[in-house]
Formats: sequence, structure tokens, C-alpha cells
Amino acid sequence: MKKIATVLLCIAMSATVCVAAEKHGEAEKKQDIARHRAMAAAHEAAAKCLESGKPEDTCQKELQAVCKGLAIGKSCGMKHEH
Repeated sequence: MKKIATVLLCIAMSATVCVAAEKHGEAEKKQDIARHRAMAAAHEAAAKCLESGKPEDTCQKELQAVCKGLAIGKSCGMKHEH
């Protein structure tokens, strides 16, 4: 599961950075990159939380707290099936 999540995250980040590069100047591009890295770190922490055996609700609440003001939606800018 960790490999799949990592691959999907890389794809999403690459696509978003490419789109952002077309619409923004260098300063905005750097901000977008920093936000994506922060979101990636938050998702990695959520994955580790789940791996530790904590309940999904607990890990989701931690993810939401870290991502508040960072990304759009309850999934920290990333949503998957379930």
C-alpha cells in the first residue's frame, strides 16, 4: 500500500507542478512546490499513523489538523477511494 500511495503522490505532485508552472511566476511556483512538499509530508505521517495500528478516524483527524490552511478539502488536497 505504501508503494502505491507514494507513486500516486508523485504523479499528483508532478501534474500539479506542471500546471502551476504554466500559470504562475517563479515566486508562486516556489510556494506551490513548498505546499506540495508539506502535503506530501502530512500524507506520509498519515500513512505511518495507520501503519502503527491507530484507528483510521484518529489518523484522519491528525491529517486534517496538519493540513488546515494548507490544502483544499478534508483530504489535504488528495482523495482516494473508500
